[in-house]
Amino acid sequence: MKHPSNRELFEHWNARRGERLAPERNDIEPAAIRKILGDTFVLEANGSATPMFRLAGTRLCALFARELKGESFNQLWHRSGQTAVRELLSVVMDEKVGVVASVSGATSDDMLLPVSLEMMLLPLLSDTRSEARVIGALAPMAVPYWLGAKPVGALSLGMFRHLGPAVDAAAPPRFRAARGRLSKHGLTIHEGGRAAE
Repeated sequence: MKHPSNRELFEHWNARRGERLAPERNDIEPAAIRKILGDTFVLEANGSATPMFRLAGTRLCALFARELKGESFNQLWHRSGQTAVRELLSVVMDEKVGVVASVSGATSDDMLLPVSLEMMLLPLLSDTRSEARVIGALAPMAVPYWLGAKPVGALSLGMFRHLGPAVDAAAPPRFRAARGRLSKHGLTIHEGGRAAE
């Protein structure tokens, strides 16, 4: 996590979840994260194929030069990347793991001014998949001079990694030490590999 808004949101989410995989939506205290509310958003599934913005911060809406509440989250992305974003959100909601990702975009006009962003997606506990919620943040790594004057066009997903207790609990693979060399047809073979658990 490079962006301060994402670090602060993750710290609050992590503190509020306690021993659970994720906090409930009522556990999130807006007053505790008031400095970053402009970059944050909440998505809700409501049984639809793609989550919709339930809430979107003012700085986030300024990036796209429109109110995002009620809009499909998938519509922010290039058509070629919408399936990947949909699958990433499904993992966040179903497996209760967070994600931090690099995102790139550009203005939607002829000038194509680029912007580099960082996105965080964190699950919130719910009783059913149709009530699933995700809290997140999307913020530019450096505030572009044209912010508010020109809208960002379709976004592209970059590298991402998973976060949270489900990821932390996964044991790293263990390897056995090599036990000598066998020569076969001019190749050297080292015995070893993953240890059985």
